Amino acid sequence: MTRTFRAVLLLLAGAFAGCSPPESESPAESGDRNLSTPYQAVATIGMIADVVRHVAGDRAQVTTLIGEGIDPHLHSPTRADVVAIDQADIVFYNGLMLEGKMAEILKRANHPDRPVYAIAECILEQGDFVMRDRSDRYDPHLWMNVAGWMKATSIIVETLSEFDPDNAGNYRNNGAAYLKELERLRDYVQLSFATIPPQQRVLITAHDAFGYLGKVHGIEVRGIQGLSTESAAGVRDIEALIEYMISRRIPAVFVETSISDQNVRALIEGAAAKGHALTIGGTLYSDAMGPRGTYEGTYIGMIDHNVTAITRALGGQAPENGMNGRLRPKTP
Repeated sequence: MTRTFRAVLLLLAGAFAGCSPPESESPAESGDRNLSTPYQAVATIGMIADVVRHVAGDRAQVTTLIGEGIDPHLHSPTRADVVAIDQADIVFYNGLMLEGKMAEILKRANHPDRPVYAIAECILEQGDFVMRDRSDRYDPHLWMNVAGWMKATSIIVETLSEFDPDNAGNYRNNGAAYLKELERLRDYVQLSFATIPPQQRVLITAHDAFGYLGKVHGIEVRGIQGLSTESAAGVRDIEALIEYMISRRIPAVFVETSISDQNVRALIEGAAAKGHALTIGGTLYSDAMGPRGTYEGTYIGMIDHNVTAITRALGGQAPENGMNGRLRPKTP
């Protein structure tokens, strides 16, 4: 069967992806897989791919579909994406409509020989951790609360252990080591945000990607756009936000690496016209991590960068180079 024909079948057939292997696959069939080394794992976003790399080690070659600086809400699947999914042995994605335009392809890709897992939807099934917005839509940005990504790590450990049971011990050991790193990151986030003066604990960004971070650490989060960057910000929304920032004497707003800074700059100009000086407190990683091969291109580096920038810009105390001393210095 040619790659092109198989890719067409991928779009037309398959089952819904979930937290369990496809129903047609028994545990015995799962254990009898003839996996090459490394096997091919595909993840839609870098945050998931980073966890898979830590847990799988050299057992898997991990491909990320949506790279640095790309907005997953608006990403249109390419032929290369479809081929990568088609040739994968296992696929991970976030779900809860984060990957909007790719969702249907991912759901249809699930197959006994290529299980597909929606990590955020797996977390949703575990309890009430997943947040909803004012329109009662699920918020997909779970990685913004380190506890959420600890849950994701545990899910990926168990998923890979079932997928490749001969190496389950390695996956669990790798996962335990990574969870210790995440615990240290969680503590750093808590301690850093606790130093921000209460009056200034307001985080204003381009869109609502930071709700989980704000909820657990007592920071009010306001995005100019909604949960998805497909939503538009109106003039009245921006004007109301300007008045709010002036009333709270907010010193800084933030731009995001994967989203245009046009609306944020409109806030700064509007506030300046009313005599309130706003600065850009930093560029945050929201729906995508930093460049591959950099510290900010890892999940821990991404969160370290965000937390350090937010804390320092809002009047708190955090080391300039972050938790591990590895953050790149700001360019003038």
